[in-house]
Amino acid sequence: MKILLAEDEVDLSKALVAILSHNGYEVTAVYDGEAAVEEAKSKAFDCMVFDIMMPKKDGIQALTEIRAGGDNTPALFLTAKAEMDDKILGLNAGADDYLTKPFAMQELLARLRSLMRRSNAYHSDQITVGNLVLNTSEQELKSQNAVRLAGPETKLMEILMRNPNKEFTTEELFEKVWKDEQENMDIVWVYISYLRTKLVAVSADLEIIGEEKKSFCLRLK
Repeated sequence: MKILLAEDEVDLSKALVAILSHNGYEVTAVYDGEAAVEEAKSKAFDCMVFDIMMPKKDGIQALTEIRAGGDNTPALFLTAKAEMDDKILGLNAGADDYLTKPFAMQELLARLRSLMRRSNAYHSDQITVGNLVLNTSEQELKSQNAVRLAGPETKLMEILMRNPNKEFTTEELFEKVWKDEQENMDIVWVYISYLRTKLVAVSADLEIIGEEKKSFCLRLK
């Protein structure tokens, strides 16, 4: 699971990275709101943890900008402030939860697990990006035409369509789709090629950018 951590207190950030990493999370740490926005726009995360009081852009400004771009990644705010106004501002900006400093690490870990469980449970079966619609339950990809997808094609397309314009390495896609199967990473390129052919077949206004054994993302043509 990948977490974006935006916390300007360096010592606290390092401590959080160490504990989250020890608990199996892959953490990208930044120290201001502007950097958080840039990371969120270019990479996919399973959860975001933002301090409210940060330089350049505060956490509320950063999350508001991220949400305006259509990113619905679960987000949790950390803050030294306990006033109700700050909680309301954070939730109105698109935060899913709120934790006041100082806090127990076990509570943070529990809240992160809860956020990600809820996020997975609420995913719609239908995803629309550009003129392309993916129905995950029917395993159908549709634009001007429609095609059926195999199971791995559906999983791979769902990842890309839930995170348009965000890059995934070959290793990340392999872990998400084929982790428990007896395959090697070359299978990713095979299925990317299948999906590219099907995007053309349905006349989609999207394309998968990337080269074999490197990173891939879904973008408008």
